[in-house]
Amino acid sequence: AGNEIEARLVQLKERALEVLELLPQAPQELVAGIQGMSSAGALADLVAGVMDIEIPEKQALLETVGLQKRLDAVLDKLAHRLQVLKLSREIDERTKASMDETQRRYVLREQMKSIQKELGEGEDGHAAEIEELRKAIAEAGMPEEVEKQAIKELKRLERMSDATGEYSMVRTYLDWLIELPWKSPEPDAIDMAEARRILDADHFGLEPVKKRILEYLAVRKLNPEGHGPILCFVGPPGVGKTSLGQSVAKALGRKFVRVSLGGVHDEAEIRGHRRTYIGSLPGNIIQAIKKAGTRNCVMMLDEVDKLGAGFHGDPSSALLEVLDPAQNNTFRDNYLGVPYDLSRVLFITTANVLDTIPGPLRDRMEIIQLPGYTQEEKLEIARRYLVARQLKENGLKPEQFEIADAALTAIIRDYTREAGVRSLERQIGAVCRRAAVRIAEGAVRKVRIEEGDLAEILGPPKFENEVALRAGIPGVATGLAWTPVGGDILFIEASRTPGAGKLILTGQLGDVMKESAQAALTLVKSRAAALGIDPAAFEKMDVHVHVPAGAIPKDGPSAGVAMFLTLASLFAERAVRADTAMTGEISLRGLVLPVGGIKEKVLAAMRAGIRRVMLPARNRKDLEEVPAEAKEKIEFVFLEDVDEAVRVALEPRSETASSERRQTA
Repeated sequence: AGNEIEARLVQLKERALEVLELLPQAPQELVAGIQGMSSAGALADLVAGVMDIEIPEKQALLETVGLQKRLDAVLDKLAHRLQVLKLSREIDERTKASMDETQRRYVLREQMKSIQKELGEGEDGHAAEIEELRKAIAEAGMPEEVEKQAIKELKRLERMSDATGEYSMVRTYLDWLIELPWKSPEPDAIDMAEARRILDADHFGLEPVKKRILEYLAVRKLNPEGHGPILCFVGPPGVGKTSLGQSVAKALGRKFVRVSLGGVHDEAEIRGHRRTYIGSLPGNIIQAIKKAGTRNCVMMLDEVDKLGAGFHGDPSSALLEVLDPAQNNTFRDNYLGVPYDLSRVLFITTANVLDTIPGPLRDRMEIIQLPGYTQEEKLEIARRYLVARQLKENGLKPEQFEIADAALTAIIRDYTREAGVRSLERQIGAVCRRAAVRIAEGAVRKVRIEEGDLAEILGPPKFENEVALRAGIPGVATGLAWTPVGGDILFIEASRTPGAGKLILTGQLGDVMKESAQAALTLVKSRAAALGIDPAAFEKMDVHVHVPAGAIPKDGPSAGVAMFLTLASLFAERAVRADTAMTGEISLRGLVLPVGGIKEKVLAAMRAGIRRVMLPARNRKDLEEVPAEAKEKIEFVFLEDVDEAVRVALEPRSETASSERRQTA
């Protein structure tokens, strides 16, 4: 029992001292008295007397009989009191920490205000920023309606805290309004002689195109305030549409900006996004104007034929307003929400084909066709521009590299087959890189490339004269086709096998081309006697017409004459002349009808080595567009009907072929 009393005494002392430590102002005499007390009963009475409990509770403790029980009761009360004090201390500490953080934030905020004041920011800085924006708006030269909108947004900005998200949106909007060029530009100082010199220096050939551009510049010089036309350069890739626009800008002394429209499906790319959207921006037209820094710029809208339409709207419809000289002085971008005058911008568009451009949009533009280049033009372009450009690209000096004209001609003839010169420049670049390797290795100081060196550098020729390989036998004719990348030659082959008179067509032919083949066969049957064909042969034989390059879809009526001559050649056993190509639609009466793309087709024939081209008589007027070089090299035959085509194109019947045919029969 004595040990238990002593243990409780020790425990009571510890708890009492712990409670005194938690009390804010515990008397030191009381602490010393508890530490020095050795009587358990006296300590219990002392603790019960000073404990912060109700008097009845104290009375109950004093009246407790039995020392051990009284010690236990005091210990219980003391333990409860200790727990309450500990919780109170924790609450105090948390409250103090929170107050310290609040105080710290307050101090930091005050310091930040002082720093911002020193830097000209903060409340004073905000006022200075608003004043700076107000001054910029006044100096921007905005129209009255636009200036009212800017002032209205500025007042909104003035009432906002710079910590809000909308503050930055309004500030960005005002920056766009201020940075756009609003003032009327100075009139163009056009020097016609200098403009002609620039066009001739930058581009070889293209005389009709240069003539039209000079006409435009002359009108602009005489009537600076007039609405100029929207020019649309249409031609195959690589003929210089984009670079021609840059030359126009240089001739006018204007800034040049380019907007690529290829693959654009969203109307907002043209008109801009509405400001309600996060991260919204003006459309490409306004962005290009800001980039140019003036309304008096040349803006090229590249690949206008490759615009698409999606669920976000139709960009080509949005372009209608941009490209209409009567409307574009009040163009309204969705982001700006105010009219902007585009009437001083010279818009030039480019396209490979016209078919995919919507009619209303095409109607707003003046179409200028850029044809493919002839072999001589390509040679001259390579001499003047391409070789020099590739020398610079590959780190070569003119005195280190030379390429013979015969080598350039061979590259054009055997390694490229295109209307433009992009592939030609790539091949010249490959030749220059081989020379750069030899010079960098120190093997030679100068490299001269001859025609015989090309096979080692570029590999075997990629293109051969297929006309000589394929033509010259009955049942084969050479047609002429038009493609988006220029003209091309088209071989039409026919064969017959025993059967029931069916017509089989292969080579991915479209419906129109299939109907041309059927009309051609009917026409051959109707002229069997004149062609020396046994009419019974049509009933005993199936005819198979194939157009090679079967992976490429083909369509159109212009292969009618070629289809007719192929079938006439097959059944009459008379070969079509190998040096002759033809184009033209046919009717069931045997008339040859006009077709399009004559210029491109004639150039393709010249590239392929064709010496005679048969054209519909009603296409005679289109020869005016054909380069003089092609007219000198090619003999043109104009057809009124297919009978004339038979007289001109079919070789006399071969006796060997006739005897072989009789033996086979």
